[in-house]
Amino acid sequence: MTAPPSLHHIVFAVSPQRQHQTVSMFTELGFTFNTTDLTELGVRVHLDWDHGVELISPIAGSSGEVAASVNDFLDRHGDGVYTVVVRVPDASDAEAVATGYGATVRFRQSFSGDGSYLHEVDLSVLGLPLTLLATNVS
Repeated sequence: MTAPPSLHHIVFAVSPQRQHQTVSMFTELGFTFNTTDLTELGVRVHLDWDHGVELISPIAGSSGEVAASVNDFLDRHGDGVYTVVVRVPDASDAEAVATGYGATVRFRQSFSGDGSYLHEVDLSVLGLPLTLLATNVS
């Protein structure tokens, strides 16, 4: 049985200069982050998958695709909600629906192996920043 779509988590873009302070604040609020540098994408990620918060910051000097997008966002808006991640049964099917509403894709990512899969489409549709996520990773 396929699970219905649901809100998965919120991604905040945070300037590297405010990253430590922002992580500290959320940690004091009770969030527990796993931290990783996704060097191929050019971002440092602090993710509390269980409680729905992700903080991303561009890695200084990175030319990665996502780093460029996050830097552009920060230049235009400052720190803030970068995208809302919606878990869907099938990312391609959900993307087709969003495309019907004029979606513009910013980024795609997929991986599978060892019985796990993750398919993600980051897009803008109707002025909303959304990421469509299909995964069996919990």
